[in-house]
Amino acid sequence: MDRVIGIDLGTTNSCVAIVDDGTPTVIPNRGGYKTTPSMVAVTEAGKRLVGHIAKRQAITNAENTVSAAKRLIGRKWNSSQVKNSVLTSSYQIVEGPHADVRIKLRDNSYSVPEISAMVLQEMRVIAEDFLSESVSKAVITVPAYFNDNQRQAVRDAGQIAGLDVIRIINEPTAAALAYGFGKNYEKLIAVYDLGGGTFDISILEIGAHGVFKVIATAGDTFLGGEDFDALIIDWLVQSFKEQHDIDLRQDRMALQRLKDAAEKAKCELSSVKETEINLPFIISSGRNEALHLQQTISRQTLETLCEDLVQRTVEICRQTMLDARLDKDEIEDVILVGGMTRMPRVQEAVAGFFQREPCKGVHPDEVVALGAAIQGAALVDDAHEMILLDVTPHSLGIMTFGSVFEELIAQNTTVPTAQTKIFTTSRDNQTAVKILVMQKEGQQADDFELLGEFILTNLRRAPKGQVEIEVTFEINADGIVNVSAKDMETGQGQSIQVTASSGLTKDEISNMIESAKEYMVERRSSEEFEAARQEAETLIAEIERLFPQVEVVVAASDFGREAVNKARRILKDAKSAIESRDLNQVKSQTEALARTHRMFKGVVTKTQ
Repeated sequence: MDRVIGIDLGTTNSCVAIVDDGTPTVIPNRGGYKTTPSMVAVTEAGKRLVGHIAKRQAITNAENTVSAAKRLIGRKWNSSQVKNSVLTSSYQIVEGPHADVRIKLRDNSYSVPEISAMVLQEMRVIAEDFLSESVSKAVITVPAYFNDNQRQAVRDAGQIAGLDVIRIINEPTAAALAYGFGKNYEKLIAVYDLGGGTFDISILEIGAHGVFKVIATAGDTFLGGEDFDALIIDWLVQSFKEQHDIDLRQDRMALQRLKDAAEKAKCELSSVKETEINLPFIISSGRNEALHLQQTISRQTLETLCEDLVQRTVEICRQTMLDARLDKDEIEDVILVGGMTRMPRVQEAVAGFFQREPCKGVHPDEVVALGAAIQGAALVDDAHEMILLDVTPHSLGIMTFGSVFEELIAQNTTVPTAQTKIFTTSRDNQTAVKILVMQKEGQQADDFELLGEFILTNLRRAPKGQVEIEVTFEINADGIVNVSAKDMETGQGQSIQVTASSGLTKDEISNMIESAKEYMVERRSSEEFEAARQEAETLIAEIERLFPQVEVVVAASDFGREAVNKARRILKDAKSAIESRDLNQVKSQTEALARTHRMFKGVVTKTQ
């Protein structure tokens, strides 16, 4: 049976897990950390860095280090969120060929799914190193409020990373799976998920025999820890400008240092009342005088700065409870997910709204990946008794005459589902209708996204309102939307499968898959070479250490002198194989080195 990994592709950090002998387990990376920064960088030499190694060099290579790419995934270039990121990012964001978003690193432009694929590829490598076997199947999580294009972009990223994405599931739902796994709970819970870049709230009913039913979900895909950091950065920039009349935002390296310091201060203020931000030599003045930034920030200042953001999450919770037609006292447990829920003010606000202390029994950084792994195991193994009933986070419908949105599938409808409505022609003698399939994005009246369109032709000429057209929307378990329209009189129909787009063409995805494969082959052979080089260099050092003693013992005989000369040749050949980076040569020289080392050790041992 294929192993399925669960990946939480986060804005700030990512995490990978597996179900091993029935137990969900988070897989640590090589450094022993359970989470890996979702950061990608390209060095001056053109080398790709992912994770901790990318984060460590972010300050000195700010322009070529990408963080928080998830906030851009699946978005159009002209969206307000992208415009915001262009202004605040230390790396360059440019318009792509399909009005999509591209990120410029050194001389290349990368699509956002490509950047995310690099992070997913790293997660895959972490899992393969841990399991000592190759992994191809994965369940990847996304914010519950992601739209179809954003979900498709994550699927594309998985595909580019060489993964067969067997299911995309919502992060709060995954957290609930991990919370209820193997416990036979029967309760109504709320999952409050405030991560690095996104916010979700989901209300779920956990039933007997492993039934997880989502009642309602809502969120904001541009509200998270990054926004809290941005407010601290604004506060620091403003006070520095008042002191020195210099805007630190104009310097990319200074901006990256501010980002690091803001995130660190925010985290520290979860456990202390105040902390000092000290950034020496942050910038030079016009008179070439080095300036330093030194500020003390208190928890109270942070809470005042961020209160609006916290209240935005509470307002979304309030709306979700109204949509679900539930009272607060019906919620039996509240689960906190995402690093931002460590902030005391966030915990207070959640406890205040739900009128109960949140559950402390899950790990906010790991629970989503664990839930994804549980779902993955359930999909390939029938022994896992688990039924997951999720909902559609956005309402779907068509745009009718006069730009009126006619809803067919309401937000929070359990999927799979199908709905039908009858419409009539809006003009006399109308022989064709254009069906515009729309998705409602937010609370604003004009907040829509066009998912697809098609035309139903050959309608009977008649006064307006007399020809009836039946429109049907269907959503399957994978969230794929099919829309059909039928002339009620003739039975003639037309349909469309709404294929969400990440902004990439099939050819682009194929090329990206190939280049990702090449990178993996190169990386694996480079890792193999490094391991062989280390082994060879250890033996070389050991032989060179024993050389003086061996020479003294065997110098008297011709045979001994020949053996010493042969050992010298082996050392020389091994060093030259390492220098030429020839893996096969290094391997064969390592065998010769091992034989020489055994002989030298034998000689030295006899003389002792």
